[in-house]
Amino acid sequence: MEDLGPPVSHLALKEGTPVYDRRGQRIGVVDGVIVDEKTGIFEGLIVHTLPLPGRHLYAEHRDVADMRERGVLLSVDRAALHEPGPRSAGGTSGERVEGPIQRHLRRTWDWISGLR
Repeated sequence: MEDLGPPVSHLALKEGTPVYDRRGQRIGVVDGVIVDEKTGIFEGLIVHTLPLPGRHLYAEHRDVADMRERGVLLSVDRAALHEPGPRSAGGTSGERVEGPIQRHLRRTWDWISGLR
């Protein structure tokens, strides 16, 4: 793995930044950064996997070991990542209730897929 440069915050992380698994193997690129709108707290990343066209996977904040200027290092393997969640979580009486993470993932997915 190449030198990834100095550490950066999620605020400076750019789309297209390479993403590496815990073994240093490149698995994709950053396609979106998920942040809680109210608090500004980093919640995770949407990773566009390689080879292209690939698919989108969600890396939770706890899956991210290090964010650098030229790469993100995960603390897990690609297999531990999951697809962005469903648009909503189940509620009571057949009602659909959307939590904050689901809302952010839905907005990000809508943006990625051009539905916005």
